[in-house]
Amino acid sequence: MCDKRKRQCVCLRQVYKSCLDGLLPSYQAFYRVCSRLTKHQSTLLSGQDKQLLVALAGMDVSVPHVAVVSLAVCCRALKLCKVPAAVLHAFDDIRLQPASQVVLGLPEHILAPHAQPSPNPVQLQMTTPFPVTLPECALPADFNKQHGLLAKPYKHLVHRALLEQHMGEFKSFSTNPFQLNRKGIAHGSRTWQNSEKQVYLFLGYCHHYQQVSQPTLQLFLSSPLIAQYVSFHIAAGHSQLYIRNFLSCARCVLRWWQSKPGGNHPSFVEGLEWLQTLGLQVADQLPRPSKDPKGLADAGKWMSAPRLVHLIHGAELQSQDQMQQQGVTVETSRDMHDAALAAMTFSHLPPVRLSCIRSLVVPAYTGPCLHPDCKEPSCEGNRLSITSESPLLMHIQLPHHKNARKWGKAVIEFDVPSDLAQLLHTYLGAPRKALLEHHLLIGDTCPYVFMDMHGRGFVAAAVLTLYWQKWLVSRGGVPMNPSMCRQVFVDERQSNSATAGPSNQGAAMVMGHSVKQWDKWYDMQYHPRLAQNAVDGMQSWRAAMLQSHPPAAPDLTLSSALHCGHVLVSDSEESRYQSCCSDSDIDIDLD
Repeated sequence: MCDKRKRQCVCLRQVYKSCLDGLLPSYQAFYRVCSRLTKHQSTLLSGQDKQLLVALAGMDVSVPHVAVVSLAVCCRALKLCKVPAAVLHAFDDIRLQPASQVVLGLPEHILAPHAQPSPNPVQLQMTTPFPVTLPECALPADFNKQHGLLAKPYKHLVHRALLEQHMGEFKSFSTNPFQLNRKGIAHGSRTWQNSEKQVYLFLGYCHHYQQVSQPTLQLFLSSPLIAQYVSFHIAAGHSQLYIRNFLSCARCVLRWWQSKPGGNHPSFVEGLEWLQTLGLQVADQLPRPSKDPKGLADAGKWMSAPRLVHLIHGAELQSQDQMQQQGVTVETSRDMHDAALAAMTFSHLPPVRLSCIRSLVVPAYTGPCLHPDCKEPSCEGNRLSITSESPLLMHIQLPHHKNARKWGKAVIEFDVPSDLAQLLHTYLGAPRKALLEHHLLIGDTCPYVFMDMHGRGFVAAAVLTLYWQKWLVSRGGVPMNPSMCRQVFVDERQSNSATAGPSNQGAAMVMGHSVKQWDKWYDMQYHPRLAQNAVDGMQSWRAAMLQSHPPAAPDLTLSSALHCGHVLVSDSEESRYQSCCSDSDIDIDLD
């Protein structure tokens, strides 16, 4: 083997390793730059040279073509790709030989579209035939709930160039305000985050459990993989809502593939129908999780409304007493922050949506609206404002809530009760400043009213959920999800023993929905309570019926000439009766 060929192979190994480590964008993007620089005049090695490269560089024997570009072109391409300096230094020794060649091993499906551009796009299609039933699946021995690509062991795969390219195109297709080849309206920021999460979970499953080394969105074209993934979720005991969310995301990915050149294959239409059928049968066969208060209380996931109100009220009093006795410290400031957060979640107000609480900004914030989907230039966002200092008056306006679009952008706004306003006003003073300084956030750098243990806003819903559960347990409660406070409130308001309080319609307005949604989603005793009330009401109805005077009974005495139960009819009536009977018999025989 000549020295020139050895230098080529060493360079090939370095480029190949850099691509696997994620330092280079990809062979595809790298070769695009090389092709532009050489004006598509790259050459291909012979079969003997290719075998030499395979043997020395350890590449897969399935690599069909190897393109050759000069070292100068390779170095210029590396700079244009903005690779780290360490990769550039790896070629310093080879750069001493200007006449040497750099060899790039490229799979045919990547090389061909760029080396020899074709006007006809590659025909895309799904894997057929579609599975007619779900395969049996048992949880593997190395089952790990954190199997998505966003988990630490696999996070480097997210930054592979081809996957990043697919995700960027899919995001643009899903979130563009006007995308006329897309069905339906654009995804909001929260919907896109859920879709992105479902994609990475599926790709992580394919990588970890199906040994797919290069996960891309093309895996959604494999119906057997989707069927195995659904069986995996069923074996793991996940809810039907979780699985249906994934199937909905899979349909969106298929529509994106369908919009691409070559995506007009009939298998896409069949695949969308197959996914819809699978979703309907999952919803029918998998039971919904029980939300009975007694069952949740037995499982340690439910607190009654009186107990929860007393617990939050005790936290408010304790935080104020500690602030007066110990002064403003990090610990007392954090206790007051937690008490204010709990009071905003339950007790003083009808349970506002957690997304509104997380996005609530302080009165001193003067920047633009922080909601990612807001397009109104004059919008101030979900804001807590001080109307008057003496007497203290606070106001909350929530233009961004879940049903804002359905309500015609109607804003939820109200004045804060005096007790809660005083608690918030105290917290927003020296205690909040102490927390910001403790987290080295000099100045009002966190625009949100509430912050996590690192001085950052609760941007992710899961962070607030874990924070709330931990605080609730520390106060002697149970690890109940904060969103469950809405069910607790509705359960008390709709019960037969409900105390005097706000109107149901007004409370539902503050909660961001309607009373009909109370009956459908939040009132977990709706059907058994109505049934029991109906049975109880029947007893008074029966008593009223017995107390009423019954009408006189009709005289059913027959003539003495009649000695049997037969009814006498005239000859004409008898003939008509027989005629009708004969007609009926004929109809039955014909049938």
